[in-house]
Amino acid sequence: MPIMNLSLMRSSRSSSRTRVFSCLMKRAGKGIAKMTEKKKRVRTYKDTDEKITAKSLIKPFLFSLPFMVGLIIFTVYPFIKAVLLSFMENYRFLSGKFTGYGLGNYQAIIADPNFINALKSTTKYVLIVVPISMALSLLIAVGLNSVKKLQGLFQTVYFLPLVTSSTAIGMIFRWLYDYDYGLFNYFIGLFGIDRIHWLADVRFTMASICIYGIWSMLPFTIILLLAGLQNIDPVYYTAARADGAKSRDIFFNITIPLLMPTIILTSIVNMMSAFKVYDSLFVLYGGKPGPAFNLYTVIYYLYDMFWNKNKLGNAAASAMVLFVIIAVFTLLQNLISKKTNYYK
Repeated sequence: MPIMNLSLMRSSRSSSRTRVFSCLMKRAGKGIAKMTEKKKRVRTYKDTDEKITAKSLIKPFLFSLPFMVGLIIFTVYPFIKAVLLSFMENYRFLSGKFTGYGLGNYQAIIADPNFINALKSTTKYVLIVVPISMALSLLIAVGLNSVKKLQGLFQTVYFLPLVTSSTAIGMIFRWLYDYDYGLFNYFIGLFGIDRIHWLADVRFTMASICIYGIWSMLPFTIILLLAGLQNIDPVYYTAARADGAKSRDIFFNITIPLLMPTIILTSIVNMMSAFKVYDSLFVLYGGKPGPAFNLYTVIYYLYDMFWNKNKLGNAAASAMVLFVIIAVFTLLQNLISKKTNYYK
């Protein structure tokens, strides 16, 4: 009996120690959990008694100050100056004098046949170059995305023209368009077609500048579309192939809808660039708008009014008209993209 009582006492003591130890461990665990929660929780101004003061805003303001200064000096101020200048009639650059504010500059450019021709030529150029460059870039980007080996090499090759001097590219295209030794005339001669004066015949000047514009837009557009393609989750393609979908169905029902935001963004950027076409005219035609001045663009008209004819008000007015046209096209594209459901 004493032995049994002794064993019972020992067992009761051990069980009580176990309960005490487990209780202490639970309390310690709760304390550690609370400490970790406090560390993980992000401090906000609502969690503390700190107040937003002027000192707390100095650092972010100082970091953004260089960018804001550059934006104001090189973008905001010139834009405001151009808007005011477009309404100044008979403005003189050296003296800074003008007769008054009005719509005379806008009336003058609207009545100028060169400006109307510039609008027509620029719009025609945009409608040809942007869709064709987008279609070709999409096909090339899809092909590059499907290539597994040497993909980086191909991307570099297609990207190189973007970092090449426009003057050098213009010289190359002048050789390609050459009547006697040009590569284009060589290829069409293989099919029995007579040689073409690409840069001298007014019937082919628009085609020559459009080919140059399409080629120059390809690198930037391909890079953006390729980045968009690489961000598409491959699970969609795997599921479609498992359901027996063909490549054509996958392209039009999966790739195009998922890539549409990138396509819209790229088309807007390309459209803005196409409306401001000027460098191709300068390098292909030696600073002239075509052999018979038949390739007047809005930017060339602006340049002609500003530098050659010293009509700064007309130049500013044409710049504002171009700004409004680009803004309207951009807003229309954004509205269409927002109201269209591409994921049906």
